[in-house]
Amino acid sequence: MTLESRVREAFAPHGALSQAADQFQPRAGQTEMAMAVAQTLESGGALVVEAGTGVGKTFSYLVPALLSGERVLLSTATKTLQDQLYGRDLPRLVQALGLPVRTALLKGRGSYLCTHRMEMARQDALLADRHAVLTLAKVEVWAQTTTTGDLAELPALDDRSPVIPLITSNRDNCLGSQCPRFRGCHVNNARREALAADVVVINHHLFFADLTVRESGMAELLPSVRVAIFDEAHQLNEIGVQFLGTQLATSQLIDFCRDTLGAGLQLARGLVDWQQVAARVERSARDLRLAAGAGAMGSRLSWSGDAPGDADPQVWQAALEAVVQACEQAIDALDTVSEIAPDFVRLHERAASLAQRARRFIAPCEPGSVRWADVGQQLRLTQSPLDIAQAVRSRLLKVDATGHDAESEEDDAPDDVPSSTRSWIFTSATLGDDARLSWFTEPCGLTDARVLRVDSPFDYDRQAAVYVPPGLPRPGDPSHSAGVADLAAQGATRLGGRTMVLTTTLRALRSIGESLQARFEGSRDVEVLVQGQGTKRRLIERFREAATGGGRGCLLVASASFWEGVDVPGDALQLVVIDKLPFPPPGDPLVQARSQRLQLQGRNPFNDYHVPEAAVSLKQGAGRLIRRESDHGVLVICDSRLVSMGYGRRLLAALPPMRRLTTSEGYAQALEALAAVTTASTTDPGWT
Repeated sequence: MTLESRVREAFAPHGALSQAADQFQPRAGQTEMAMAVAQTLESGGALVVEAGTGVGKTFSYLVPALLSGERVLLSTATKTLQDQLYGRDLPRLVQALGLPVRTALLKGRGSYLCTHRMEMARQDALLADRHAVLTLAKVEVWAQTTTTGDLAELPALDDRSPVIPLITSNRDNCLGSQCPRFRGCHVNNARREALAADVVVINHHLFFADLTVRESGMAELLPSVRVAIFDEAHQLNEIGVQFLGTQLATSQLIDFCRDTLGAGLQLARGLVDWQQVAARVERSARDLRLAAGAGAMGSRLSWSGDAPGDADPQVWQAALEAVVQACEQAIDALDTVSEIAPDFVRLHERAASLAQRARRFIAPCEPGSVRWADVGQQLRLTQSPLDIAQAVRSRLLKVDATGHDAESEEDDAPDDVPSSTRSWIFTSATLGDDARLSWFTEPCGLTDARVLRVDSPFDYDRQAAVYVPPGLPRPGDPSHSAGVADLAAQGATRLGGRTMVLTTTLRALRSIGESLQARFEGSRDVEVLVQGQGTKRRLIERFREAATGGGRGCLLVASASFWEGVDVPGDALQLVVIDKLPFPPPGDPLVQARSQRLQLQGRNPFNDYHVPEAAVSLKQGAGRLIRRESDHGVLVICDSRLVSMGYGRRLLAALPPMRRLTTSEGYAQALEALAAVTTASTTDPGWT
């Protein structure tokens, strides 16, 4: 029996999938995607699939991958999705299909406890904080029983806790085989499990980190894998450019100071003036931050000349030179004690790497790359390629500029599997707004890949409506955010919460969030949650709880990461309000460089870049509303350009086919119908 036949059988009404999924019903789109994946696994090559919300794309790629009998590398966007795939979806399918498949979960080293660094953390100055001391104590208790060392086992540990950098290692400070706790290292244990597994679940950050530094363990793993699947692939390009370039952050310099001072005072006190060594590097980091100027917190400075933004070029170059000199002085000091402990050897390597990066930023920007500086309490310098196309074609697909096979000489290990027989699957709910999914395929070097678009099975015309409120101030008007807040407040009041406001900027987030919190202060009916006032996980949990707890409903105001990866099914979320069209910021250096490249190619940057970017982001935000066949809701887009400008038709066409509301009366009626729904899974508001 062929793989395609086995896959089709698994998706039949009484096939294996009916045992793995609750209330399984065959879906034509899900089966179509699964068959396309099966064909690609048999023939090799690349497949790009845009699968609308509700298609069930996870099972569509997992079933053929598992039935193929091949070793599989499965990469997804976040550690949360990794945990879901590894802990829920894979075990259910493996059991239902009755396959002797061994699975493994592999994350970056920063996700695992480093026992050696935990033992040294007691001496760290950051532990002067009482809360940090208590947190470390809890970690130490957990460390006695954990077998994986995965910090995800500690849900109470805040992702922003200052203790995390003290108890985890990174590429810079890991001692490797010289570590006194190497034998029980959780990172190495996870890598060994991955090398022995049939299916390995990783994340995109880990994948691209390995492409650049070849140290995550996949240098051994990838050559033996014939099938690689990238879920949530729409994030690949932006994640990839972070790793394929060069970064230097003042926080890295400060971390180096802290680790050097800590190791020096513990292991070689009196042999070197460690206070002076650390102070020089710390001073150079502080001076570099000051040389960048007093840019707004969170701003990104363009860097097309000798210095970023309005910084004085001479002062800037001198500050970078001072970083190099401070690191070289640290190298000289560490040379004198390198034989005492492996900690000093690693610190020596870190200092050399930091000096090398600083020298790279002293030199002119490389052709085909772009530079910028991110300004905050710390400063981060970045030089990156404009996209990942060349890296994907040369390092993954192994083809040269002419499209012919070309094994890369950069690979450290020979391929166990010929590149021509490998299968690459890329999938997401949003990959573009044209038939070729050019928004994704062009920057990812996949213009020759097979492309498939599978529509959502949801009846959007019945389940959802989209409304562009007339009369609101235009985006850019100082009163626009106040108008958005008023509209959201009215909707949340009518629905008893159940409302999410998605903003395109942090400024709008603060303005709308503060306005709504003032409006509902002391309210017994609606609680306003604002991104930044709690972890993302806790905010989403509270939002879901509000629909079932019988207490106050919730109105969530969020930006950035909340536009995607947020799943709130049922009637817990009935109204999504988007403040304005999510065009990429025109002042962003990466956006500017990509636009200039299109101009040089004789293309229109607005039509070929800005509009597709907005279409994909808008589609992502709209995707928060309808998550199940039983969901109902209204999407409000507070931007009149959607109906007044010519490109608005293209953006509307990119949205799911929701029913259009054109009058305030129609919008009010839709809210009334939603308010009457008490159990969305059994009650239809009767919009049709």
